[in-house]
Amino acid sequence: MKIQKDSVVTLRYKVSDPATQKLIDEGRNPLVYLHGGYENTFPRIEAALEGQEVGFQSTLHLQPEDAFGARDESLVRTIPKSEFPPGVKVGGQLEGRNEQGEPQVFNVVKIKGPQVILDGNHPLAGKALRFSLTVTGVRAATAEEIAHRHVHGEHGHHH
Repeated sequence: MKIQKDSVVTLRYKVSDPATQKLIDEGRNPLVYLHGGYENTFPRIEAALEGQEVGFQSTLHLQPEDAFGARDESLVRTIPKSEFPPGVKVGGQLEGRNEQGEPQVFNVVKIKGPQVILDGNHPLAGKALRFSLTVTGVRAATAEEIAHRHVHGEHGHHH
């Protein structure tokens, strides 16, 4: 079966830094997504896989705008440590609100004395990435998956 709109695609993948070749994510679990503009993966990955079949391999170099976007320094906040519950640690995550009042996940990136520095950017924002992909499965999506705009079941979304 060829990859087309409303296909469920299963990929083995690795993500690395194209400049240093450092492995960022070795994809221990396969990536399973609903193909066809459902925003379940990056558009450049979908474009490269359109019309392909099981066994297809590709290496894609994505610029930040094709991956997790540019860094937005307005999403970096410094908050007094006194406003956090005890035990706040670097690497922790919390949900707050962005400038528009929408929910935003912030990562604790640094604790400097009485200050906690939070970053609402994705950790890979502003970075070019190299994706090595192998298609390991293609099937037709179910009507429910199409209606819900994501894959259900193993490695997909569970309700």
